[in-house]
Amino acid sequence: MSTSAIFKRPALWAVAAILVGAVLAFTLGRGFRPPELLGAGARSGSAASQEVIARGKYLAQAGDCIACHTVPGGKIFSGNRGMPTPFGTLYAPNITPDPETGIGAWTAEDFFRMMRTGKSRNGELLYPAMPFASYTKVTRADSDAIYAYLRSVPPVRLKSREHDLRFPYNNRSLLIGWRTLYFQEGEYVPDRGKSAEWNRGAYLVQGLGHCAMCHTPINALGGSSEEEAFRGGLIPMQNWYAPSLTSNKEAGLGNWEIQDIVDLLQKGVSNRGTVYGPMAEVTFNSLQFMSDEDVRAMAVYLKSLPADQPVNADPALAPARADMSQQHSQGRRIYEAKCASCHGEAGRGMLPHYPPLASNQSITMTSAVNPIRMVLNGGYPPGTRRNPMPYGMPPFFHEMSDEEIAAVVTYIRTAWGNRGAPVTAREVSNLRAATVE
Repeated sequence: MSTSAIFKRPALWAVAAILVGAVLAFTLGRGFRPPELLGAGARSGSAASQEVIARGKYLAQAGDCIACHTVPGGKIFSGNRGMPTPFGTLYAPNITPDPETGIGAWTAEDFFRMMRTGKSRNGELLYPAMPFASYTKVTRADSDAIYAYLRSVPPVRLKSREHDLRFPYNNRSLLIGWRTLYFQEGEYVPDRGKSAEWNRGAYLVQGLGHCAMCHTPINALGGSSEEEAFRGGLIPMQNWYAPSLTSNKEAGLGNWEIQDIVDLLQKGVSNRGTVYGPMAEVTFNSLQFMSDEDVRAMAVYLKSLPADQPVNADPALAPARADMSQQHSQGRRIYEAKCASCHGEAGRGMLPHYPPLASNQSITMTSAVNPIRMVLNGGYPPGTRRNPMPYGMPPFFHEMSDEEIAAVVTYIRTAWGNRGAPVTAREVSNLRAATVE
């Protein structure tokens, strides 16, 4: 693998899909202006360069670069973290300033061209696991700042591993077709009809944040369309569902308070929900370090996304309880024994640490993957600067059968006025056998 191929893995939430050579992996990371305390570690002489490096560090955190380019416990940005896909494994390259195995021989122009065009220093096409379709929107100044920061970290002499992709997915020339269909090169263009804050949020979400890579459904060619942006999608190799941000039946934010969105992104918990799974990693690596102004700008933009479904759009699901009374009754008994002490008998939770289950859109959305995963594997929101000691949920995979977990998840999806569909034991069994990452 060329050291010039820079890749992105979802910490948050990642997906890889490939057809005729197209591979996608996802993550989130947010922000672009440096808070005061991000200047440490720079090795440059002038005050001006120190400022640029500090800004670049902030931007690299905003893009969650560490999630792909650092093996847990390894040296920062030394690469070789594997990204499993249905078509083989991609390995993120070394992006330290080592001149032989990293990007030490790169110029700022080389780095910017890679960010803007999705091509490596030698012109090689990058697999779209590196989110160049989003990074193309990043300004030259921000690209140069990231480059300056990467040049300031300790160099690591470590050769990047070659990708392990099956034929024909290892043929990069096939990426020409994917790029023709799904890549539009060009910097973010502000909407003059919107406020400066909205435009900053749009720049962050659409650019370094590359939020749409998880929250947009992937089609048969491994690509996504503008029309489907932010409408949610399954992250297959991680077995989590990134909910729609436009549907009020899923995670649409139109009826959220701005502060609740800010708290969820930056703190990890809010009065409307809690982050778990890949999104918890995004908050831990990236969002918690963003400035208040940047997080608020993102919240303003996300709240403005048009809702494509009305709340409770599936009233036909509610009467289904009559046909599943036995499962519902079993689920209620399990809930009262295992769950009510934290989430309350009426599902109202104890805010902000124990989220409500009643009227919780993440519980009732079409995909039941996330609530099943939480009951099976448990989970904690990330420890963040604003929430350093989070409360979590224990796993129940070791003490509950597939039928019992299906019953309790069905109960919380249909009780207290919730309008989710019932869950089957087969769905639980499939996820029990899947990775817990």
